[in-house]
Amino acid sequence: MKVLILGGNGMLGPWVVKAMKTRHEILLTDINSPPKSYKGEFMKLSVDDVEGVVNAAKGMDIIVNLSVLRPHRRIAFEVNTLGNYSMMIAARENNISKVINTGPHFQLVGPQYEEWDFNLNPDMPPQPGTRLYALSKSLGQEVCRVFTEDNNIHVITLLYYNMKHHWDLSGPEQENIDYHLDMNVPYSTTWPDCGEAVRCAVETPIEKLNSRCETFFILPELPHKKFNSSKTFVVLGWKPMYKLESLWTKSNRKPENNNTEAF
Repeated sequence: MKVLILGGNGMLGPWVVKAMKTRHEILLTDINSPPKSYKGEFMKLSVDDVEGVVNAAKGMDIIVNLSVLRPHRRIAFEVNTLGNYSMMIAARENNISKVINTGPHFQLVGPQYEEWDFNLNPDMPPQPGTRLYALSKSLGQEVCRVFTEDNNIHVITLLYYNMKHHWDLSGPEQENIDYHLDMNVPYSTTWPDCGEAVRCAVETPIEKLNSRCETFFILPELPHKKFNSSKTFVVLGWKPMYKLESLWTKSNRKPENNNTEAF
């Protein structure tokens, strides 16, 4: 299939490309140039450029939106919210029947759900709260949902949280953080598995979807059962390679120096 990737040069993009490059034709777009190691097609494009996204989507089978911007109030809405509007307009104008949206888990599971400790699932009513990142991404997801009501477009939204390298749980975004000391809810997914989830979503037939707008948690099955990812396993067929067991077993936890002598 021919796949248009929006915002493909961020942290997730390279893993998505790696998962799909031998299986699909990719047109990568971003406001920044790709690394020299990337050998495929590339177009410099901002996701809030509606006309540009429509033109880039010509001849494509699927659109994948990986774009994100967190801290800037105006630009966050232009990327996180208007970006989805651009994607949906492009899908409608080019008769594309499936798009893949991505975002953080808390654009659905926000502050009102944070104290819940069992069976949070992707079909719950969204409660993003008032944080800029979560709210702007949640509004973008709502834009997608509204478009599916009157158009033959199927939207798969993948919600992530706390991506890590299986060999380095500090992660590339925050160095020297020991999550084992305070991370009571280790809902983490490795970067390769994150990329594979997008590939699974791209290749899932729309006939397997219960509606034209479906949301999925991209989280391994965890022993505390706070998050329920069973829908992802069944519908998308995603099987994570890594579960990061050391996060919940705390096998790498640093010993506390409490000066207590052992008996």
